[in-house]
Amino acid sequence: MLTFFVIVPVLIAVLLYMLSTHKVAKFIAVFFQSALAVFAFFLVLSIHSEELTIFVGTYDDVMGIILYADALAAAFVLLTTFIFLLVSIYTLNQKESRTFWFLLFLLEAALIGLFFTRDLFNVFVLAEVSTVVIAVLLMYDRGKRSMFFGMVFLMLSVIAMQFYLLGLGYVYMMTGAMDMAYVAERITNMTRSELALPYALIMTTIGFKCALVPFFSWTPKVRVYPQAPTAVMAILSGLQIKSAIYLLLRFQGIFGVGASSELFLIIGIAAGLFGAFMAICQTDIRMILAYHTISQVGLIIIGINSGSYYSYIGGMYHIVSHAMFKTTLFLSAGIIVHSYGTGDAYKIRGVLKRMPLVAIGSIAAVLGITGAPLFIGSISKYFIAYDVPPLLNAATIIISLGTIISFIKYSYIFFGDSDLVGDIPVAERSRTIPTLILGVICLIGGVFGIWFIEFLFHTKVSISLIGYIQKSLIFAASVLAGLFIYKRFVKGNAFLVRFGAINFGFKAVCFSMSAFFAVILITVAFL
Repeated sequence: MLTFFVIVPVLIAVLLYMLSTHKVAKFIAVFFQSALAVFAFFLVLSIHSEELTIFVGTYDDVMGIILYADALAAAFVLLTTFIFLLVSIYTLNQKESRTFWFLLFLLEAALIGLFFTRDLFNVFVLAEVSTVVIAVLLMYDRGKRSMFFGMVFLMLSVIAMQFYLLGLGYVYMMTGAMDMAYVAERITNMTRSELALPYALIMTTIGFKCALVPFFSWTPKVRVYPQAPTAVMAILSGLQIKSAIYLLLRFQGIFGVGASSELFLIIGIAAGLFGAFMAICQTDIRMILAYHTISQVGLIIIGINSGSYYSYIGGMYHIVSHAMFKTTLFLSAGIIVHSYGTGDAYKIRGVLKRMPLVAIGSIAAVLGITGAPLFIGSISKYFIAYDVPPLLNAATIIISLGTIISFIKYSYIFFGDSDLVGDIPVAERSRTIPTLILGVICLIGGVFGIWFIEFLFHTKVSISLIGYIQKSLIFAASVLAGLFIYKRFVKGNAFLVRFGAINFGFKAVCFSMSAFFAVILITVAFL
């Protein structure tokens, strides 16, 4: 069953590469992708009773290739298949080449394989495959600008993966195997000083993949630019970055190095604050969304490293929340930018009047990402801030306030009348439906959030009515404060626009990776 999840996307990719000119082939691909999502749903159900392990080939021990599915892997696979299904429907009537469709589903196969594999070297191989596929997708239109961004992404990713490869060599030298479970067992009795070097090397790569290295400039500008296909932007922000968070969870479990949790907690706070502030400084709606990928990843890192069980569950559920509302926002932003011919948040107006269904889905996602009561983000943020120290709680409130301020700017696009000349085309139904479905999930995931958490992560949690009301009042106060700050200090502020254009160069990114490695090494080995 697990091999089925990896093979089917590859078969879909080959089918579309051969027959992409025939519209029926795309419908067949959507059908099989739908079946894959259904099977992923039943996989999550089956994991409730028994975790699954499959030995690939003739080896039946840790020397072979093992596919393994627990609750964490099954939840990520369900998320992946569902988002790829909606993105496939969204792209159905677009005139993309067969290469685009081939690469899209090849990326899905690589991500699913990454979630299922228990082999550390296979993690390297699959991460490299996904990197190459993403780089080619970024260079899809072959323009000079897109070729530049794609090559920058590829070169930096290759450099970052060398840290992982060196760390993997140290792990193999110490344990003699690549299997995650076996490695975790062998290093249990090793000292922190022995584990510091391989851990720091591997975590440097993961920090880069999570967009934590460097602090936070290059990722939005490389992955979001006018020529990038909307489907690619949605997958990169809504899904692909989650694979790095998945690896962070796995390797923290393998190494069990407690000192790193406090360090990553600090990094998460910094990422959340800086990402939210940089989003406030942007004027392009896609750049606002891109920087909020950084801020929301910061919240996830805070949740999974805070030391509180409920906060950990909140961080895990925020992975799902972020995938839902960020995919919604990028897909709807693609429709809006295509229709209006600009991404400027100060020029786009009247989306609710001209495209009501697209606007409704997008507004639901905005309410989700800002943590409005009854929407999906309110549940995950409630648990992230549950039973944490006051200073950490204050940090989450400030990050949420920054999110609210930037989305007040964003939300003006839904109202008023546009000054743009000419008729604005109506969005195609195949592009509207996925956006609306995701928007509805942003509401359902909040109303039935407790059930979603139990279904995905096999754990029961409860919400205090008084506590949830308190969080709702904090949200209302944050909205009022955000409106004041936006009108008084943000709107039309030229300094913020200039600050938002700050960018790290190639050398600065490489230096930041080295600095990040040194900080983790010193923290784990000596502090």
